[in-house]
Parts: sequence; structure tokens; C-alpha cells
Amino acid sequence: MKRSRTLLCASLILSSLAAPLAQAKDLVISIWDGYMAPDALDKFHTTTGIEADKSLHATNEEIMGKLMASGGEGYDVVFVSSPFAEILQKQELLAEIDPVKVPNLKNLYPEAQTLAYDEGNHYSVPYTWGTTGICYRSDKLAQAPSSWSDLLEPSEETKGKLTLLATDRWLLGAAFLANGWNVNEDAPEHIAKVRDQLIATKKRILSFDDTTFYSKLASGETVLAHAWDGWCNYGTQANASIKFVVPKEGSDLWVDTMVVMKSSKNLDAAYQFVNFMLEKDNHAWVAENILYKVPNQAAMEGLSKELLTQYPNLTTTPAELVEQQLLRDVGGSTQKAYTRAVTEIMAAQ
Repeated sequence: MKRSRTLLCASLILSSLAAPLAQAKDLVISIWDGYMAPDALDKFHTTTGIEADKSLHATNEEIMGKLMASGGEGYDVVFVSSPFAEILQKQELLAEIDPVKVPNLKNLYPEAQTLAYDEGNHYSVPYTWGTTGICYRSDKLAQAPSSWSDLLEPSEETKGKLTLLATDRWLLGAAFLANGWNVNEDAPEHIAKVRDQLIATKKRILSFDDTTFYSKLASGETVLAHAWDGWCNYGTQANASIKFVVPKEGSDLWVDTMVVMKSSKNLDAAYQFVNFMLEKDNHAWVAENILYKVPNQAAMEGLSKELLTQYPNLTTTPAELVEQQLLRDVGGSTQKAYTRAVTEIMAAQ
């Protein structure tokens, strides 16, 4: 993803301090930087006559703190990862998505309409989706990686030349999967075991890295990286020998969504914005420029053969994606256990 995606529990978010609310025209859209076309809001205004302000958030946690503190006031459409959409729905802060007013829902793949956290897209609309795996230098390894153990138990060939993601859900998730467990694991003894395993692994890696791992691969400083699929494409963009593989044990399925706040003073305009973003060309821009897969069948089918050849993981099918384990809101106590485990891993010598 293009930003930190640490998944905090509702209880932690509720304690966040409120930040000043964004000031709207007709709509306020809160989104990560660079996550839609630079001229998208101008085109939306030209098409609909609706003026929208863009408010940037760097992380899910940042916007969630504001939404929880304000009850959603001051925002109309918000981009959040799916576990956070679950939290917002549990807090009754989301408006129901009206399919009559969002007819472009028809562009979504069938698989994107039956995701377990919101079957039928009643309160959220998938915007991007993907998975996590191993990004690697195919020209510097005798054999391509195929298992999470290639990261968690580095060989002499790769020792000190690999990075792991630092964000709790993905760091722990890799170890859960290596042990044959679910990415949403909640058993205290399993959390403790992967904590100990990752403390041992820490001694054989270069660093924990969520943001520059692909640059390290491109420069040759590393040969393996725990990576989100879209971010691995940034490495491939710099060096065509950088490849991506989903380990044989499987992986997670992450989804970033658009949600409409129940507190919106202009629900019809908010629905029009969501519908606008689901138009084929608007959604295709994301795949073409951010290099993430989008759950929009019309958009994906319009991508050029050249783009798909250059970035093969863009060809991952919806059926293949939904075979992976969907990240869910794990609740307050489990999230606290995750946070505590990762804190202990980072502090270990």
C-alpha cells in the first residue's frame, strides 16, 4: 500500500484526540495522498456540478481518530481499509450504500460483491485489493523463494539481505501463515509463539521496512523483501529482474474501500462521487498509475497488454485473490495483543 496500514482496535481509536475537521464545499473526501487522479475532483465537478474538497490522511489511524472523535461530522466519503470499515459500521457511523444511486456497482467483479466483511456492499465499496508475498531479485538468487520460511528462516545466501514488513498485521501474519494458522489468529499462545519466532528471525534480516524495501531490492542491497504486491511493482518498475510470488502456504487478502458517512449533509452527492470513481476510466487510472489491482472488471479488462506484461501480478484473477485469507477486524483485546507482541519484537536485542 502507499502508506502505513497498521490495524488498531476500536478501543484504541476511540481514545485518539480529535483533529480539526476539514472544511467542505459540497463534499469532503478524505483519502491517502496520490490515491486518485490529480484531476479527478475537477472532472467530477465538470460532470456533476458538485464541488468537493480533498482532505489527506496519512494512515487509517489518523482518519479513524478524527471520525471517532467527531462522530463522522465534517466528512462525506472516506477511504479506509476494510477492517476499519468494519469498525465504523459497528459504531453505526456509516450510511448504507444505495445501489440505485451507485449504478456503477455493476462494474465490480462478482467476487468483490461477496467479501465476508460486507457481503453485498451494503456499507462499503471496494476500491483496491491485493495480497502480500515475497518480492525478490530473480537475477541474484540460485532458486526463487516459495515459502514464508524463506523470509523467516533465511539461508546463508540471503542472511542480512532481506527485509520484513513492520506493520503488525503483516509481520505477524507471515508467521501465522508459516505455522499453518489464520492471518486473523487470536489464540494467545499462537501470538506468543510467532513473537518468539520473529525475535529469532530479527537477528538474520537487514531491517523491518514498510516504505523503502523496493528501493533496497533495486539497488541490490537486499535480495528478498516481505512485500505488498502493488509495492513490489514499484521495484519492478526500477529493475525488471524484481519478481513477486505468493508463498505456497497462502497469504492475506487486503481491501481498501470507500465508505459514506451517515453524518454527511449531502448523501446524494456522496453517492454520485462513489459512482464516479467506479467509472471504467477513473478506476483504471489507479491500476495504470498506482499499479494496484482494482476490483472493477470493466477497468481491469481495459488495461493494456504492455502493462500486464511488465507487471505480471496485475494479472492475478479475482478467484485467485479470494482464495487468500481476508483481513478482518480482530477486536480490541486481540489487537492489543498484536501491538504488544510487535513492540516486544522491535525492542528485542
